[in-house]
This record gives sequence, C-alpha cells and structure tokens, in this order.
Amino acid sequence: MPTAFFPSRLLLIAGTALALSSCSGAPKPQPPLPQVTVALPLQRDVVDWDEYVGRFEAIQDVELRPRVSGTIDRILFANGQHVHQGEALFIIDPRPYAAALAQAQAQSAKANASLINARSELARAEKLLAAQAISKEEEETKQATVRTAAADLAAAQANVATARLNLGFTTVRSPITGLVSDRRVSKGNFATEGTTILTRVVSTDPIWFSFEGAESFYLKYLRQDRKGERGSSRNTPNPVQVQLADESGYRWHGRMEFVDNAIDTNSGTIRAHAVIANPDGFLTPGLFGRARLLGSGHYHAMLVPDEAIITDQTRKLVYVVGKDGKATPRPVETGPQVEGLRVIRTGLAPTEQVVIEGITTLQPGMAVKANLVTMKPRAADTSPTSQPDSAPPASEATAN
Repeated sequence: MPTAFFPSRLLLIAGTALALSSCSGAPKPQPPLPQVTVALPLQRDVVDWDEYVGRFEAIQDVELRPRVSGTIDRILFANGQHVHQGEALFIIDPRPYAAALAQAQAQSAKANASLINARSELARAEKLLAAQAISKEEEETKQATVRTAAADLAAAQANVATARLNLGFTTVRSPITGLVSDRRVSKGNFATEGTTILTRVVSTDPIWFSFEGAESFYLKYLRQDRKGERGSSRNTPNPVQVQLADESGYRWHGRMEFVDNAIDTNSGTIRAHAVIANPDGFLTPGLFGRARLLGSGHYHAMLVPDEAIITDQTRKLVYVVGKDGKATPRPVETGPQVEGLRVIRTGLAPTEQVVIEGITTLQPGMAVKANLVTMKPRAADTSPTSQPDSAPPASEATAN
C-alpha cells in the first residue's frame, strides 16, 4: 500500500474512536410508564341475600279416607281437577244408613211417647197425692218413671244424630280447596271406614317453599337479631325470592313463616319454610327451586369489577393510584356481586382511584400513567348468583 495514504487512515480511526467515546457518556432514554385504566368505585347502599335450595310443599295435604264403610256408588270428579272445600267427590251407597236413620227416628218417637205418657201419669198422681188418695211413695215412683223416659228419649235422639251423621258421611267431600289426585277406587269397590284411601287432595294457594339452612347461617341471623340489624325469621316476615329451574330471575316473592325449634344433629342444618302466593296454581308441590333470603341489614359499600381484585395467598388486594402517580396495593374485604360488580366491604375509600385495567404488570410502588374513566354497572340489579367462599358470607346482594 502507498505510504501517502497512511496518515489519512490514522486520522479517520482516531475520529471514529473520539465519536464513540463521546456517545458512551450520554444518558440512556427512560422507558415509557405503563398505562393503566383507573376509576372511582361505585357507591351503593347494599343488602345481602343468602341462597338456599329447596322444594315447594303443599300447606295442606290430605289423604281422603271414608268415615263409614260401604260400597262406592258414584265418583263425582275428574282425575287431577281443581276442587273446592266441601265439594262432593264420592258417594257411598246410602241406603243402609238411611234405613238406620229411619229406625233411630222411630225409636226416638217411641221414647218421646213414653215420656209424654209418664208425665201425664205423674200429673194425675200429684193431684191424687194432694187429695191424699195415694201415698207419697207412689208419686215418687211416677217421678222416677218420668226421669227414666226422659233419659231414654235423650239416648234415642243421640242415636238419631249419629245415624244422620253416618248418612251424611256417605257423601265424601273435599276437606280443602286444591288439586285432587286420581281416584284410588272404582265404582262397586267396598271402602272400609278409616282404612281405604280414596284419593289425595293438596292445597296450592298459598304454597310453602321448604329448605334447610346451615348452622353457620343460623348463628349469623341470631347475632344480627341481637344487634338489631335484621329480625329473626321466627318472628319477622323477612322477604324471600324464589327462582325456578328454568328461570333466570327471581320471579316468585314471599315471606318467611317458620323456623324449626332445633338443629338436626345428623346434618347440622335447621328446617324452615317461606309462604309464597300462588293464585294461578302454577307452583306445584314437589317442584324444585332456588331461593334467596334477606341476609343482612342495609350497609354502604364500594363496587369494583372482579378483574380489579387479585388474591395474595389468603388476602384480597386492589391497586390504587395515588396523587404521586404510583400504584399501591390495598387489602380489602370483599362481598357478593351487585349490578355485575363486586362489593368491597372495607379497605377502600370512595375517593380512591382503583386500577381496573393493566393490573397484571403492576408492582407495589410502581409509577404509572393513569387514564381515568367512569365506573358503570355491568348488569341490572338482579343479584346474579355468586357462591360464597364459606358460610356465613352472603351469596348475593342488591342495591337500594
């Protein structure tokens, strides 16, 4: 290579080294702040609802049996029809009982005639005694005859009443208003008093919704009653709402009417039932349903989306962005869902900005760029089902 070019190459290398040296001393550009979406929590006055599973039961359920024995003469209803209290359902052959009534009435007439005759003789004896024509003992005998005849007449009249009742019992009537089952006997069958089952009648309006509650819920209700937060269902008609198996909402409304007096030692539950209006008879005994029972008094709560809540072992956390622009974790106590959002019972102030998007990349104390939006309900206030982690937290709630 010619020597004329060597100094120029050295100059070029030296310039390049100087430029590289000056660049290594410049500050590195900072990465952009992570962007998150924040919102103020919704505020609501909330009431909790506890969820139970149960079945509808007829308040009155009657197995119809005859009160007299005899042959079934007529059947006056169609299987499964609606019947009214006092409506005739079966006719047992009345002829033997009509004859017995006629005989009892004849015996009563005979006893009445004997009493009239005895009283007449007593009246004559009293006149003769006044004229000293008979002795006192004879007059007392006539009095005894009158008392005996009066007793015979009373017995005969009682027999008439019994025979009339038996004749009336040959018409078997529905004791309640409700739905009748199918006939268990046919015309011509012999029915035995108090033994033969003729049919079954169940009432339908109103109807019971029966369920069993866990001991933990029962204790919660007792303590709420002592604190005045919620009355005991033993003496308070707490509201109950029921959802059928094919329904998405709680269409049926009623009130608590009964709580049992003891907890079942085998299952650790206590029986209870609510009464539900059923004017059109749609609800049928034995039908399955899911009920929610008023589970608390009113309290003020914050609402945030479920995705804003993270679980740290046994704790629930949300991230809030302070005035310094840094994300800080905040332990909270969660509750059921309301309007598609999760109830925060404690740990969050209404003025704090909660991170609702971008939470997965956050670290405690990290600076962020917050985009403030307005929190909105995500569902109608129908309290969608949310199973509690453990009793006695409520499974759902509604805003007021």
